[in-house]
Amino acid sequence: MEAALLPFTTPSLSPPLFSSPSSSNNKLSLPAKKITSSRSTNRKGNATARSRSHQLLPPLRASASSETETVPAVGSPAVPSKMKAWVYDEYGDANVLRFDEEVVVPEVKEDQVLLKVVAAAINPVDFKRRQGKFKATDSPLPTVPGYDVAGVVVKVGSQVKGLKEGDEVYGNINEKALEFPKQFGSIAEYTAVEEKLLAIKPKNLDFAQAAGLPLAIETAMQGLEKAGFSSGNSILVLGGAGGVGSLVVQLAKQVYGASKVAATASTGKLELLKSLGVDLAIDYTKENFEELPEKFDVVYDAVGQGDKAVKAVKEGGSVVVLTGAVSPPGFRFVVTSDGSALTTLNPFLESGKVKPIVDPKGPFPFSKVIEAFSYLETGRATGKVVIYPIP
Repeated sequence: MEAALLPFTTPSLSPPLFSSPSSSNNKLSLPAKKITSSRSTNRKGNATARSRSHQLLPPLRASASSETETVPAVGSPAVPSKMKAWVYDEYGDANVLRFDEEVVVPEVKEDQVLLKVVAAAINPVDFKRRQGKFKATDSPLPTVPGYDVAGVVVKVGSQVKGLKEGDEVYGNINEKALEFPKQFGSIAEYTAVEEKLLAIKPKNLDFAQAAGLPLAIETAMQGLEKAGFSSGNSILVLGGAGGVGSLVVQLAKQVYGASKVAATASTGKLELLKSLGVDLAIDYTKENFEELPEKFDVVYDAVGQGDKAVKAVKEGGSVVVLTGAVSPPGFRFVVTSDGSALTTLNPFLESGKVKPIVDPKGPFPFSKVIEAFSYLETGRATGKVVIYPIP
């Protein structure tokens, strides 16, 4: 199925959310309280409430609905005390997620803004976190998932200098992906985010398109930076039609000036690769990329084939590995959220040189978050899996 290069309509704005500790700052370069909640137990995402108590921070609760709600005017003091959000109280598969209507809206720290979330996106890190893959450095349960967000500023902290109420912004709300990510994420009506992690939304993108960009485009950019990729270099992208891979392809070509971009995908996605600027589209169902006589300055492995990736790189080259085994000269890194990196890339997005790719099965409505996670976990998504509209 072909990927959508979008256009969606944006909802009218609605109400705010939570906050949690943030980690270390790392800049990029470029060319427990007792809570009572109503439990939603229908595993298909249709809300069926039943009462339940939890021990931990603020309360969680929500009711699934894909309809847009009327929201107070931006700048209005009428921010509610409770909000709708998706929550999990234990680690496990997608069925641990529940819809809760009475999550406490987060307080805003002095360096944060409160966003009315309009759209959010999910990433592999979201389901790996939910599965308990890095529970030693996770924030306490219960958890509202979600790293990527696009929304409207409805409140600003006392130390915020560059953003104001009414600004339309996007970003990855967790500075370090695996180090104590926020307990209350973006799959909710409101979220609290440090100003430095956000950027003004590109004018030509709607909220759904913008929400799918932050974590993936930051991962793409930082991997290329760490590999020392520069103008005139060649690159092979494994998983070129995926959320990160599709952006690696575009950044390498449009931002860094690659001499040649090759990428792998399944048969039905080869035309998408070509439309993104790929010079050599490789059908991994029919060809073994590691057996090609041509080698590349950088191999960017977004799918976990590090053992084969190292066979496709030139001597002295680099292999970026996002998942799976790593062997020399491969390396892995953890993405750092940085709003200034998004600001740097905004001109490429606004000019259309770099395009967001939203999976054609989406956007998924707020009532279908379980389905969205289940689909993402098949590994078959094209571009990003987006949740929109968020009431």
